[in-house]
Amino acid sequence: MGMSVTISAATEQDAEQIFKLQYLCFQSEAALYGNYRIDPLVQSLDSVRSEVAGDCVFVARLGDEVVGSVRGHITEDGAASIARLCVHPRLQGHGIGARLLRAAEAALAEERGATRFRLHTGHRSEGNLRLYRRVGYQPVGTSEGADGVPMIVLEKPAGTYAATA
Repeated sequence: MGMSVTISAATEQDAEQIFKLQYLCFQSEAALYGNYRIDPLVQSLDSVRSEVAGDCVFVARLGDEVVGSVRGHITEDGAASIARLCVHPRLQGHGIGARLLRAAEAALAEERGATRFRLHTGHRSEGNLRLYRRVGYQPVGTSEGADGVPMIVLEKPAGTYAATA
């Protein structure tokens, strides 16, 4: 019996699964940078709960299991900041990340008035960079994460979110 992955808005009850999934998924990023204090690994469960309550958070589900998530919120300049995109390692490479991005982008543009989308990823994170470029994001600059990891900042106009299909 096969099950399909569904994408939906996260609920309060999802916070703990999102927290655990994020910890699992960002281990490979931490190893890539030799830094196990990266932001997604040190975020508290209470902080995740707060984001689920106030931000635009989507999850991918396989049955009752949360196997992917993404978060976004509108920044002061009208851009939607998208963060913490993760998909369970056993399900990566099947388009779930792109589907999560598409759901977050649609909600942030249609419900919250985003004018453009912005995200960032580590400069060595080639898989992430490939996905983001494939769905229309372009590098616009660099920054340094609070954890010291050099980041690439990517953006795309909000009018192009449908192109991430």
